[in-house]
Amino acid sequence: MLASGSAWAGKDLDAIKARGSLVCGVGQGTAGFMMADSTGKWVGLDVDVCRAVSAAIFGDSEKVKYVPLSSQQRFTALQSGEVDILSNNTTQTLTRDTALGLDFTAVTYYDGQGFLVPKKLGVKSAKELNGATVCVAPGTTTELNLADYFRAQKMTFKPVVIEKVDEVRAAFFSGRCDVYTNDSSSLYATRAANPPPPLKPEDFIVLPEIISKEPLAPAVRHGDNQFADIVRWTQYAMVEAEEYGINSKNVDEMLKSENPTIKRILGVTPGMGKALGVDEKWVYTIVKQVGNYGESFERNVGMGSVLKIERGLNKLWTQGGLQYAPPIR
Repeated sequence: MLASGSAWAGKDLDAIKARGSLVCGVGQGTAGFMMADSTGKWVGLDVDVCRAVSAAIFGDSEKVKYVPLSSQQRFTALQSGEVDILSNNTTQTLTRDTALGLDFTAVTYYDGQGFLVPKKLGVKSAKELNGATVCVAPGTTTELNLADYFRAQKMTFKPVVIEKVDEVRAAFFSGRCDVYTNDSSSLYATRAANPPPPLKPEDFIVLPEIISKEPLAPAVRHGDNQFADIVRWTQYAMVEAEEYGINSKNVDEMLKSENPTIKRILGVTPGMGKALGVDEKWVYTIVKQVGNYGESFERNVGMGSVLKIERGLNKLWTQGGLQYAPPIR
């Protein structure tokens, strides 16, 4: 019993509580997902993940320190304890899940790799890219998928490998490469937010081909099951809230609901918070301060944002998408 109790109360969660803040590893800036705004405040879909975890642990979504990391720095930063969590468009794969000493939690965004090209190139399909120069970041699934795709299509390409994301984009927009490849979400963000004047977003197109599965999920270190559970169930809570019609505007009214599921979710019927090791009002606090999954999606990357990305695979399962949360009970 003592052994199981000590395994349950993990050192990572204890350290986070003692510090009084969550240290969140984000990317170096992708509009809609993780970006410091003009005041230095971090905003985006991935940032909302960390805000929601902070709300669950501390009752306050703002007790987060953000550390921007390149694709090559991110895993070392998590392994070494520099950050508590990665929430930076990292794809879950078998080797990352097993060989790096990490645990992935719930998928926050179902993505796939695509190609961004200048409209003036006159290309309508990725199958027309034989011989192209392609800008890509090193140490990524993107780099591996690129090689696999061109090999499978019996085409050749010349890679232009650059680590820093702003330098990759600059190389693409300056014409150093014909194509920029990344997760489609990042390509839409790049097209919307990064073309230097006089270039405009409409000067570029995302080709129709999606060449990979990129389930993007937060990652934590092996060894603290309780912290991993909190991160996992934070995402599930945001999805469950959307499914049951609970949002940041009506959450106070929803406390009066007679629906037994809603009463459990919002902690009116106690037990779920205790099971997770957080306050009984954890979901209420997440939804009140951050919103449900749909609110976060629309505000950051959906039709309410500059990116205007369709929900697509990230719709709720009840609407034909893949976002599906196990029951909070």
